[in-house]
Amino acid sequence: MPKIFEYFGFIFFLYANDHKPLHVHIRYAEFESIVEIEIKNGILTGLKFKKVTARRPIPISDRKNIEVFISKYYLSIVEKWTQFYLLNQNPKSEKITRKLK
Repeated sequence: MPKIFEYFGFIFFLYANDHKPLHVHIRYAEFESIVEIEIKNGILTGLKFKKVTARRPIPISDRKNIEVFISKYYLSIVEKWTQFYLLNQNPKSEKITRKLK
């Protein structure tokens, strides 16, 4: 379960032996959600928040931070997803310490 990003308390990670479509798990305090990332022709076209079994979903009030983060870093997320699932490599974790707008 590699952690790929940390951003102001949000932990972005991947589960081993997970499934398609392209998605990332996000934990924030006692909350966890899955975000499916939709990309067409290299452009981010949508995000879908999904529930994780036996976990409380990330509150709607915190989702904007996640949306902003993914819109800025989606290509890096895709790269790390590819490294982990397709190339069987451990992606490097990054801590982002500047607030995104």
